[in-house]
Amino acid sequence: MKTLNQTLSAALVPHHAAAQPQAPSASWPRLLGSSVRAAVLVMVVSGIAYPLLTTGVAQALFPQAANGSLVERQGQIVGSALIGQQFTGAQYFHGRPSVTMAPDPQQDGASIPAPYNAGLSGASNQGVTHQDLSAAVAQRVAQYRADNGLAADAAVPVDAVTASASGLDPHISLANALLQLPRVAQARQLPPERVQVLMEQATAPRSLGVLGEPRVHVLQLNLALDALQSSHQPGKE
Repeated sequence: MKTLNQTLSAALVPHHAAAQPQAPSASWPRLLGSSVRAAVLVMVVSGIAYPLLTTGVAQALFPQAANGSLVERQGQIVGSALIGQQFTGAQYFHGRPSVTMAPDPQQDGASIPAPYNAGLSGASNQGVTHQDLSAAVAQRVAQYRADNGLAADAAVPVDAVTASASGLDPHISLANALLQLPRVAQARQLPPERVQVLMEQATAPRSLGVLGEPRVHVLQLNLALDALQSSHQPGKE
C-alpha cells in the first residue's frame, strides 16, 4: 500500500513539470525589438521633445534669463548679471573677493588662482580656525582700509574680505559700497552725490521684501559710471 507521501509526490510531480512550459524560440528577438523601441521612444521624448519644449517656453517667456542674463554695451557682451567680475582700479567699485581656481598651464594637475572663473565655481572650503584663512582675511582687511582711506581700527564689512561659496557673487552690501564711494568719486572727479544716485539705481531690495539684505550690483554700477563719464567727455553733450 502506498503511503500518503508517495501518493502526494506522484500527484504533484506531473503537475509541477507541466507548469514549466518551454520558452518559445522567438522570445529573444521579440524582447530585443521591444527594448529597442522603448529606448528610441525614451530618447525622442526625453532627449529631443522635452528639451525643445522647455527651450521654446523659456525663450518665449524669459528670453533674458534663458540666454544667461547677458549684459551688452554698444552691441558687445560685457558680462552676465549673474556672475561677478574682478575690478581693481580706484575708479571702480570692487566686488567681493573670489578664490576660484583654474588649471595651471605650466604644470599638469596643478591649479592657480583665477578670480571669478565661471568655469570652476567654488570656495576655499577653509574653516574659521584655518590659519591660511585668518591670514588672508587679515591681509584683505588691511588692503581694504588702505584703498579706501579708512582708519586702522575702522570696521570693515564682512563681504569685503570674505569670498562667497560660489566665488562668483555679483553683488556687494550697501555698507561695502558706501565705504568705497568716496574713493570712486575722487578718482573720477565726480560729486559723491552723483555717484550715490547711480549706486541707488544699482541697488536691489530684499527679495519679496523680507528675504536677505539690499545689495548693490557691481557690474551694473561700474558700467553706469563709465557711461556717465563717457557722455561728459569733451565734444559730447
